[in-house]
Amino acid sequence: MSDALKGLPRPHHPDLLVGFETSDDAAVFRVTPDIAIVSTCDFITPPVDDGWWFGQIAAANAISDVYSMGGRPTTALNLVMFPARHLDMGILRDILRGGAEKIAEAGAVLAGGHTIDDDEPKYGLSVDGIVHPDRVITNAGAQVGDALILTKPLGAGVLFNAVRAGKMKLADVLDTLAVVATLNGPAMEAALAFQVNAATDVTGFGILGHALEVAHGSGVRVELSASALPLYEGAAAMYRRGVTTGSNAGNRALCAGHVQVSATPDGVEELLYDPQTSGGLLLCVPDGEAVLAAIRAAGVDAAIVGHVVEGSGVVVS
Repeated sequence: MSDALKGLPRPHHPDLLVGFETSDDAAVFRVTPDIAIVSTCDFITPPVDDGWWFGQIAAANAISDVYSMGGRPTTALNLVMFPARHLDMGILRDILRGGAEKIAEAGAVLAGGHTIDDDEPKYGLSVDGIVHPDRVITNAGAQVGDALILTKPLGAGVLFNAVRAGKMKLADVLDTLAVVATLNGPAMEAALAFQVNAATDVTGFGILGHALEVAHGSGVRVELSASALPLYEGAAAMYRRGVTTGSNAGNRALCAGHVQVSATPDGVEELLYDPQTSGGLLLCVPDGEAVLAAIRAAGVDAAIVGHVVEGSGVVVS
């Protein structure tokens, strides 16, 4: 995508507070001195063969981009691609029901959408939110000395592929699905009681890809502790058994030359490149212990996974 964007003119407008220059999670446009609109869209293919879970996860995944900018989601539009001639419409109803429930849980309003016939089901949302223009959070504000907090485990990508490959059953990953479908709103709301210098949600590029965006955008080095990273149960074991994802190789290539990885336990290095769907927030905060305690008090099992230091790129040790 970065290659495709290279030839496009950069937008210049005094009220466009965040565009696509630093690969941030959403755009932010100021409409009044006190209100800015956070705009984003995201859609995915089914992570598992269950329509309701698909809708829940896809909606949480799309809404997360608003939270990562410090915003509050307000409205959502369904984005639906569905093979109506080949799949039962009951599956689509389950997808839309799951998405609608998650939108309502976020306190947003489902206001419509668009549907097309496609060969493979895809579902997601176009989401708008609001934030004060002076309180926008981006992935480019990390400061030396910040602690890094991760609010969800890693490894959803390989677990979903293991289910598709018949290495695991859907029942084996229900606990993982529940976490993946969890909104990032409570974690961000707790964090915003403190200073948050930068944030992003960890999705398709894996934790290394998104940490690298923070490092590049902020002009700093991100240091991650491999032993501190929370992992979904069974994820490392699947990599040890040879299961992988279609994105690991591409994510590794994206990070080549910018990331240093020391020796890690068997299977854990691949988890650094594992693509997450509806992953957790990666928060850069000056007061790590206090923010962590607040997030955990909100019911989110987060962890401090590293720090921001002088330099460039990402180091994992």
